[in-house]
Amino acid sequence: MVAGPKLPHEGSTIVKGSITDRNLSEDQHPLLSPTDSEEDLISTPIEVTITEKKPEVPGEEAAWQIGLQVFFPYIIAGLGMVAAGMLLDHVQHWSVFVKVSEIFILVPALLGLKGNLEMTLASRLSTQANIGNMDERKEQLKMIGGNLALTQAQAVVVGFLAALAAMLLAWIPEGKFDIHHAFLLCASSVLTAALASFILGSVMIVVVLLSRKCKINPDNVATPIAASLGDLTTLALLSTLANFFWNSLGSSKVWIAPTCLCICLVLTPLWCYISYKNQYVKEVLINGWSPVIGAMMISSFGGLILDFAVATYHGIAVFQPVVNGVGGNLVAVQASRLSTALHQRSKPGVLPDDSVHGCPNPCTSFCGKGASGRTTRVLLLMVIPGHLIFIYTISYMQAGHTTITPIFAGVYLTAAMLQVVILLYTANWLVHWLWKRGNDPDNFSIPYLTALGDLLGGALLAIAFHILYVVGDKDSDVGD
Repeated sequence: MVAGPKLPHEGSTIVKGSITDRNLSEDQHPLLSPTDSEEDLISTPIEVTITEKKPEVPGEEAAWQIGLQVFFPYIIAGLGMVAAGMLLDHVQHWSVFVKVSEIFILVPALLGLKGNLEMTLASRLSTQANIGNMDERKEQLKMIGGNLALTQAQAVVVGFLAALAAMLLAWIPEGKFDIHHAFLLCASSVLTAALASFILGSVMIVVVLLSRKCKINPDNVATPIAASLGDLTTLALLSTLANFFWNSLGSSKVWIAPTCLCICLVLTPLWCYISYKNQYVKEVLINGWSPVIGAMMISSFGGLILDFAVATYHGIAVFQPVVNGVGGNLVAVQASRLSTALHQRSKPGVLPDDSVHGCPNPCTSFCGKGASGRTTRVLLLMVIPGHLIFIYTISYMQAGHTTITPIFAGVYLTAAMLQVVILLYTANWLVHWLWKRGNDPDNFSIPYLTALGDLLGGALLAIAFHILYVVGDKDSDVGD
């Protein structure tokens, strides 16, 4: 008779059946002994173990590994944000920014697209790479094409809505409307969003594929690199296009802005159709609009704060992209890692037993022994050294209107640290809350978190500059 059943190893499938061919000899049935009867021969079940290929799940990384992989992309990203801040400090004096100040409301919303679209794309692809779904070339191409089409559709819609929000927030209280300024805002916003989304989306795809090939966790490097290029690329496109459309208003080429806007809007149904036919992004196309549009609205309120703050403190402009970018960069890394961990251990709607249920304990979030707490501490340790490098780089480049004094550094770093603490704690709650509701955090969490970072960054930085003014720093360094 058959010995006790052999237990299959993890990741195997059991196929059961019976031996029914009576013409086979006993020595051709190794599961049977020579004394087995014909009835045994007919009814003896056999078990065939078929091993399914499981995606390789990386083990827990040590704190130094996380820090090493995150730190250099983080510094590069920060320097990109410094460059964006220096650019904003320069272009704020251009005629188009002075005459159409509503562009300042667009800045956080469009810079936030790297969180709404590019960082979300990077997180989504990083998760797919880590669970083994991007190891085959055919699947890579389908995933890449679908994601690029999706980000184009989202970029055009979000860019158009951001321009409408800027006009509503700025013009309704004053009761004014200018059709030429309206076309300038809409065309600049939509074209900037579309071009930046295509450029940065392509870069993110290359980064994720190279990270996978080099055995580096793309969760640690993809989102910081998106942040490093996102702000500078988007702001350069916005300022260049806005200035071009502004110059066209003074000539016979007033048709350029409306024409560019119409072309982008007409192409949007095509991007939606391609996305709908792609299995990897169809669900995001249907259900993924609420976080993108919600994040855009949150960032627009941050832009309203920036518009007010720049009018009061010109020196704030150079620091705005840095504060917003650093907070969004670090929280995106945390959210991407949390989402990947949940994908590896469970499925949407089912939380692992040791995960966060309800409002997380602050002590556990920042001091816990698990991978989440370890990553949180590593990210927090990067805030102050990173910001010191960034603000002294700004000072060394003689950018902005503010001298870096000890009191300025203290107030500024306090605001920056408070922003990141709030964001990391919120991420720990939001990612698990979305997962429990059956939503993929890769698509929903990062837009909200980076938009919240824009709002918090703008508000805390404005408060910091006001505190500096109140305590006695009233010279041109802060107020000019």
